[in-house]
Amino acid sequence: MARWRPDARERLRQAALELFAEQGFAATTVPAITARAGLTTRTFFRHFADKREVLFADEAEIRAFATEIMTTAPTDEPLTMIVAGLRMLAETHFEGRKDDLRQRRAIVASDPGLRERDQHKRAMLAQVTRDGFRARGLDPLRASLLAETAGTLMYVSVAEWLDTDDGRRLGDVIDTALATLRTELEDLPTSNGQVASKG
Repeated sequence: MARWRPDARERLRQAALELFAEQGFAATTVPAITARAGLTTRTFFRHFADKREVLFADEAEIRAFATEIMTTAPTDEPLTMIVAGLRMLAETHFEGRKDDLRQRRAIVASDPGLRERDQHKRAMLAQVTRDGFRARGLDPLRASLLAETAGTLMYVSVAEWLDTDDGRRLGDVIDTALATLRTELEDLPTSNGQVASKG
């Protein structure tokens, strides 16, 4: 029977994305998705809790990935951990999916509820990173700053990567974003008005 075909999840995902793009997220129903995919609503709910989960199905997987990085990374140097973790995330969850991710971004941007859910996802990843640094002994302020920096680096880099077609891999964009941030911080005036030394 069709509902047991191993590609059912992907068929449902593709059908949902097509309908979200054609008629909007709010106007798309689960029965419409399953009809487009040629499957049953029962099959849909076997794979997704609701239609939003089509867009956020990787949330738990990415959270588990981030948790693993924070608990098993061999280095205690926070920025090294952040960059290594973000590069691994880029390779495992983003590379090869640029068109798909552009389509997802446009759908999320079109709906206030989806934008809020996306912000929740970002906050969740920051919390995982913050908790990981606290578990490694960093003080709360430093852990929070590093966690927010990691999230900002990732989101800014992904946006840059999706907005361009210059052949760069996402990991390379992350490296460029970090180098830019370092330069800006080095040029930041100190409390006495002097520019911090680059040496």
